[in-house]
This record gives sequence, C-alpha cells and structure tokens, in this order.
Amino acid sequence: MAEHPIQSVMETTMNKIREMMNANTVIGDPINLPGGGVILPVSKISLGFASGGSDLPTNTKASFGGGGGAGVNVQPIAFLVISPKGEVKLLEISNGKNTVDKAMGLVPDLVDKIAGLVSKKDEAEEIPAEPEGEAAAF
Repeated sequence: MAEHPIQSVMETTMNKIREMMNANTVIGDPINLPGGGVILPVSKISLGFASGGSDLPTNTKASFGGGGGAGVNVQPIAFLVISPKGEVKLLEISNGKNTVDKAMGLVPDLVDKIAGLVSKKDEAEEIPAEPEGEAAAF
C-alpha cells in the first residue's frame, strides 16, 4: 500500500521538532567555573503538536490538502550549582507556585541534612574514651 501524504507531513514536522529539542535543552551544557565549580542550567519545556489533512475528491483525481505545526516554549527555571567540594545547590530563577516545584527545590537541602545526620551518628558510635581517673578493669 502506498504511503499516505499525511505521513509525510507528520514526519517532516516531527523531524523539525527533533532538530530543535534534545536532552541538552532541559539540562543545559555545563558551565565550568574558574575555581573548579560547575553550573548547570535547568529549563522547563512545553510542546504542542498538531497535524491534519483531508482527501479532496475532484472530477479528475483525488487531491490531498494538509498541514502540520508545532509550538515549543523553553523557559529557564533554575541553575544547579556544584561547588568544588561536591556540594549541590538549586538556585531557582522564580518562586515555584506549585507543590512539585517546591519539593524539587528542597531536595538538595534534604540530601545535605541527611548526610549531616549520618556523619553525626557515625561520630557518636565511635568507641568513647575511658573517663579520667578510672582504672581499666582487666
């Protein structure tokens, strides 16, 4: 069976979208800082796609009319900053109004706090020194 013309319209539109969008659009190329840190831009992407067509009968032969299009919105929302010591901070460009945005902003701080608690627990579990003035019993 021969390929329908709408397939060509849809393939062309999708190929153009693929050319514009890739993983580097969401998490941008790293920016290396002179002191050894790295900044990663983070963006939010919204995409809309439409395609359609119709076979138009005529007296001589069938004609096809169709079209397709897409709209893309890329909005920078934050920067991931990685210090030379490996500490990660999320710097938001604007205040997130929804719960998911707020939760994502808390993740780096939560990881730092958990790491701090674990290191404090490890320090507390170390064998305590003998109290002064008491002899060790054998």
